Amino acid sequence: MPVSPLSDLSLYTPEDMGRVDQLASASVPVSTLMDNAGRAVARAVRRYMRPCRVLVLCGPGNNGGDGFVAARYLAEAGWPVAVAEMASSRAGSAVAEASARFEGVRVPFALAEVERADLVIDAVFGAGLSRDVTGLPADLLRAARKVVAIDIPSGIDGGTGQVRGSAPHTAMTVTFCRFKPGHLLYPGRSFMGRLVLADIGMPQVALEQVPPQVCQNAPGLWRLPEPGPESHKYTRGVVSLCAGQSMPGAARLCAGGARAVGAGLVRIAAGKDAPAYRLGAPGLVIDEGPLDSLLADKRRAVWVCGPGLTEGEVTQTLPALLKAQKCVLADAGALSAAAGHPEKLRGVAVITPHIGEFTKLFGAPGANPPDSVRKAAAQINAVVVLKGASTLIAAPDGRLAINDHASPALGTAGSGDTLSGVIAALLAAGMPAWDAACAGVWLHGEAGIQAGAWPIAEDLDRYLGPAREKATRMQHEYGEMCRGSLAGSHALG
Repeated sequence: MPVSPLSDLSLYTPEDMGRVDQLASASVPVSTLMDNAGRAVARAVRRYMRPCRVLVLCGPGNNGGDGFVAARYLAEAGWPVAVAEMASSRAGSAVAEASARFEGVRVPFALAEVERADLVIDAVFGAGLSRDVTGLPADLLRAARKVVAIDIPSGIDGGTGQVRGSAPHTAMTVTFCRFKPGHLLYPGRSFMGRLVLADIGMPQVALEQVPPQVCQNAPGLWRLPEPGPESHKYTRGVVSLCAGQSMPGAARLCAGGARAVGAGLVRIAAGKDAPAYRLGAPGLVIDEGPLDSLLADKRRAVWVCGPGLTEGEVTQTLPALLKAQKCVLADAGALSAAAGHPEKLRGVAVITPHIGEFTKLFGAPGANPPDSVRKAAAQINAVVVLKGASTLIAAPDGRLAINDHASPALGTAGSGDTLSGVIAALLAAGMPAWDAACAGVWLHGEAGIQAGAWPIAEDLDRYLGPAREKATRMQHEYGEMCRGSLAGSHALG
């Protein structure tokens, strides 16, 4: 999976990247950036591929210009290269200049040429795709034996990861400056092959003028609280769970996740159903008293409502939690109880739906899941965690994180309950809601990776501590990188 340098986890949408390109042109010629991009593609091909017959398919835009440059550098390195141009570039443009500098073989934009090539470089369309890819370009890319894409495979929407028309499954994708959301979001991610991020000398001043609101989720994005020498169970945070009668296992899994990731104290509000929870872990506190009396304890600020609860049980508990102004994470039964009426969730801090629960609440995400999740977060004024192969974490203010640090092994019953407990523990430790959600999703994903193949939800608890240790270590390394960079800037100043 791709990982941005911890010093910058920002992702640029195609629109953001277009603005950066425009600003950059004021200080760096487009032809210079294009030359840097094409050279980076040629370098990546030479590093990861063996010499072979190469055909570069060039579109009329800047992506095609990058292709001409890559073809020139590969030819200069002795590779047999030909270029097939889909359409002529605009006279006087940087693309036309790149085309003129390529003095190698040119062939028709035709199926027969693709069939003769061992490797096709896709420089037809970039991340700013505005229409479906069909017809001859789609046919040619579909027929290629092996494809390397420049920027993004033609046909993948750079902002959403959706397939527009047709797209080739590539062996490698070389992009520039920043990853785009479409590089990390499924189904697009499955078309990327090896992802290579290349520095092409984009002016820092241009990047600073376009602050992105989308980030790749990793430990450089948030900071885990670290217990001090005087910490105790209440400073580390108390997590309380609303328990139900019919599915006690869900609450136990949630409690296990909270305890394993560092909560100081975890309590299950079971009421009359307390006997069903007595056989849980010895460090788990089971409360039999009425909910009203438990809510009076100001130390119990964070509550999880939903895992293992029926709609009727949610109706009895969630309004009471919100009236008491508790910090609430809503999942499972609480989401089902609000199906079609998301306004019932206003007042909660975080919700963690899977795609089915999200659809019942807000409608299907459609062709633009990032936009749908952002709108949902704004609608209920809460952080929304849309769980999936690439989990989306949206804040009401428009911030969005994409988490691709996970394992398919997490697709097992109860895994989501564990995640709810992890996020709740971080909320109880004092992390803001969006940070806690991002950190919880990453830690949960790391635990799944460490658990290996075919774990069950009960296994994940054993790996949450090591996952937290890894995140803390990465954050310390990031801090050293930043301090070193700062020291270097003073030395140069």
